[in-house]
Amino acid sequence: MTAAEVLSQTALAQGYDVKKTEVAGMAQRGGVVTSHVRIGERVLSPAIPPGEADILVGFEPAEALRWCKHLRPDGVAMVNRVKQEPPVVSLGLFDYPADPIGQIEHLSINVHAFDAGAIARDLGNFRLVNTVMLGAIARYLPFSPEILKNKILDRFRQKKPKLVEINEKAFEAGQAAEAAC
Repeated sequence: MTAAEVLSQTALAQGYDVKKTEVAGMAQRGGVVTSHVRIGERVLSPAIPPGEADILVGFEPAEALRWCKHLRPDGVAMVNRVKQEPPVVSLGLFDYPADPIGQIEHLSINVHAFDAGAIARDLGNFRLVNTVMLGAIARYLPFSPEILKNKILDRFRQKKPKLVEINEKAFEAGQAAEAAC
């Protein structure tokens, strides 16, 4: 939800019309969180219909697979390889896909998958995954990566100045990971 908010605020600051919707479900208990962010000259609805998303940011592979039907044929799926089984899987109610990223690729979707969790841990804080993933999608957005990076860093300057430098490194690491995919 934080990544969606940063994207929305950045697009608004650039003069775009933006609509955002989120479903947090039982997120605090391991449930699914989804966000739709629509950016354009005039946006009427926040919900992105199947087949119309330009970018899918999957913070978890099976969730990316579940939502890939929303991508346009020439869309991009940016997927964190870190597997996080939801409680419905650990309770035996559903099976986790054997190879969710492979299944997405099998659908002829342009997938960029990397371990954002490892990058964040290497930088010293797993919560940096948001910034890593935003760095990874930055070149696909309708404004420059530098604008997005500055918006992220400004948020930290205001709330947690000590985290500015590490978030800048996380953003740049995300850009490098995407370039290597």
